[in-house]
Amino acid sequence: MRRCTRCVLPATFPGITFDSKGICNFCRDQAPPRDEAERKARARSRFERLAGRVRRLPGIQCLMAYSGGKDSTYTLMILRRVYGLRVLAVTMDNGFLSPQALANARRVVEALDADQITVKPRMGLLRRIFAACAFGNPFPAKALERASSICNACMGIVKSVALRIALERRIPITAWGWSPGQAPVKASAVRLSAAMVARMQAMRAAPLIEIAGEDLRAYLPDARSPSLDDGFLPYAANPLAFLDYDERRIVSEIEPLGWRPPEDTDGNSTNCLLNCYANRIHLRRYGFHPYVFEIAGLVRRGLMDRGEGLAKLSDLGSRGAAEAVARRLHLEITF
Repeated sequence: MRRCTRCVLPATFPGITFDSKGICNFCRDQAPPRDEAERKARARSRFERLAGRVRRLPGIQCLMAYSGGKDSTYTLMILRRVYGLRVLAVTMDNGFLSPQALANARRVVEALDADQITVKPRMGLLRRIFAACAFGNPFPAKALERASSICNACMGIVKSVALRIALERRIPITAWGWSPGQAPVKASAVRLSAAMVARMQAMRAAPLIEIAGEDLRAYLPDARSPSLDDGFLPYAANPLAFLDYDERRIVSEIEPLGWRPPEDTDGNSTNCLLNCYANRIHLRRYGFHPYVFEIAGLVRRGLMDRGEGLAKLSDLGSRGAAEAVARRLHLEITF
């Protein structure tokens, strides 16, 4: 398969073109390194000012969507140890978290002296959603360029759960462990508005209600929430968008917290076994890996070697793990 000679995007990626040197249009359109560095510096300064204001508030100051994976673990550590925020780690157990990821989450939360809530939706509810997304896509086509349909569904629930808890408890920041390849610098700290919340719920929650029914509303933000009525809405923060990002260094810094890499996941996840199935389905249906846009972004910015990126994309995890997911979803094994 033809790929960009600079990053890792394949010819099957939507909207891609190549010049005479085999360099894709996404690489050609990338901002110069100096402009990128200046944007990151400004974003970091804005977040530091926000954290400074929030640190003066009583109670929980930041909600961290915490999967137990390496990036969210590192982000949680930064929020606690660098910015000194009181953090509530919210973990959604989707039924497919690696046992190692769950153990990591427990050890890390204790090591960082953070609060934690684990939300475990009914397996029957999750099964209906994931099975439907295995054979169809209820989301805008653009969303498939950055994640599989199954992953979009799971993250839609996670985002809804996090926002509901933040609104109920009036927590001023909701933080995420997106890598620089997943979230642009401009998304490092964004104040949500009622219109943004409505759009997000229409895009990611409404399609899931069509699949799972009204039972899903227990995990969605309540439109009657007093926080919405009086104008309280949190910031959405992605600190990794402006921090220096190096996977090896991140792992070395979180290992003293008791974090250990799981051995049962694929090359692009350090927490979820569902990926082993979802990535294969996405590749077969659309012809490109659902993580390729993220990996290409990291390679393009010099945050990952191209060879390492290609290796991660080729590591789909074990076939046995994917087959186990299919059986748990009551789906026919088709690979």
